[in-house]
Amino acid sequence: MTSTSTPPGLTRFNTLEEHAAYTALREACASTAWAKRLLAARPYATCEDLYAASDAAMAELTAGDLDEAMAGHPPIGRPKPGDPTSAREQSGMAGASDALKAEMLELNLAYQERFGHVFLICATGRTGEQMRDAVRDRIGNPPEREREIVRTELGKINRIRLARLVEDD
Repeated sequence: MTSTSTPPGLTRFNTLEEHAAYTALREACASTAWAKRLLAARPYATCEDLYAASDAAMAELTAGDLDEAMAGHPPIGRPKPGDPTSAREQSGMAGASDALKAEMLELNLAYQERFGHVFLICATGRTGEQMRDAVRDRIGNPPEREREIVRTELGKINRIRLARLVEDD
């Protein structure tokens, strides 16, 4: 027998008081525009509906909205102190050698100088070496191309964070 009922974690999100839901969404993504679009589309029947709404909202973010979203992400290798989300997502750097950490710091600074924002990658499940290789590969991109890669990576991060938000107890 197949159930068409909404998963409990999603029901919990759908029924959160508006301010609490908005706060939870802003913790997933720092973009005000993205959070407001997802909030306005509640309730969601399925998690896939929520993820699709996230993807659609991400596609419509302006350059300023993307800047706001990126500002909520710490540099790779330097998760925000006391922030278990960034520490968990960047865990591939936790056991990195001092040499790799120093190299990532230099690459992050060079990337930020070139593009004017933090290097953004969906770090979940990636090793420190994979993240280093990605920044090396991407630092030569034209700014417009890099902006679209950032949008894609941010969309992946948002999906992972939304999944954690609506997972069952």
